[in-house]
Amino acid sequence: MRFMLLMIPKGYETATPGTLPEADAVAEMMKFNEALQKAGILLACDGLHPPSMGARVSFPGGKPVVQDGPFAEAKEVLGGYWMIRVGSREEAIEWAKKCPGGENEVIEIRQVQEMEDFPEDVQKAAAGFEAMQTGANSA
Repeated sequence: MRFMLLMIPKGYETATPGTLPEADAVAEMMKFNEALQKAGILLACDGLHPPSMGARVSFPGGKPVVQDGPFAEAKEVLGGYWMIRVGSREEAIEWAKKCPGGENEVIEIRQVQEMEDFPEDVQKAAAGFEAMQTGANSA
């Protein structure tokens, strides 16, 4: 099973463009990343720039509308993520508990939908999706 561990740092929703973590915090997080890698469960991980450097596209009335960040209505935003492959939700939670997170950080754990989770008609509608993922991973 694949799970995303979504890092939600409180206060990041108002971070100014160019805000970066301190070197000592990155060093601690690297130890966690290395533990995930040594366990053979790390599929991907990245940090995200603050929302003040991002944009949102919404679709009111079916038409795209672009809003530049920051997003005043946002109460929580993502600061980064890990994608891991483990045997259960409980195992994903145990790994998340090992993260050197600070008091202002929360990790949300979400299971990734696999093709076999869907009924046959949805799998048929998504024909080629897994090949698309493989191609995206090799780019």
